[in-house]
Amino acid sequence: MVMKSQEIRTVIITFIKYVYNAIMNKRRKAIKLYYTTLIKLTAEEVKDGLMVNHKSYVSSNTHIGSNVHFNGMNISGGGKVTIGDNFHSGPSCRIIAQNHNFDRGDAIPYGNTYINKDVHIGDNVWFGAEVTVIPGVKVEEGAIIQAGATVVSDVPKGAIVGGNPAEIIRYRDMEHYNKLKSEGSFH
Repeated sequence: MVMKSQEIRTVIITFIKYVYNAIMNKRRKAIKLYYTTLIKLTAEEVKDGLMVNHKSYVSSNTHIGSNVHFNGMNISGGGKVTIGDNFHSGPSCRIIAQNHNFDRGDAIPYGNTYINKDVHIGDNVWFGAEVTVIPGVKVEEGAIIQAGATVVSDVPKGAIVGGNPAEIIRYRDMEHYNKLKSEGSFH
């Protein structure tokens, strides 16, 4: 049987896709292992079930709960950052735990010293893509932060916030939330 040139091209393309997918799958596994290990070595505390799927960094003052999923997180600054259980982030998220000292600093527009401020993220919180949390903010349990939001003030339990600065859009159905929580239904 003689194959036609179009059939040969199809076989070659299929083979190339197969090889590419195999290489990319190994690359993804290596990236997950690298960043998960890096965070476990850098953070002050990491509980069970950490999953890091994309490039992520944390400060040495970071405390991470159980079943946390980073899909691109950058935590920086000298303040303590606490992340509760069952936290999930979208890509390109940032938590900042310090400000430049601009009011009492030794230069303008800001000095060479920093003001550290703690950040607390409660249990079962979900960040969409490209969320930024500034120093001193507390995000309470069950909150959802929409993609692109800049969180500049505390977020109440079960609130869904979005925008820049982030504002409350609505609240989760807390009755349903509490039912799933009592059943242990966590992603």
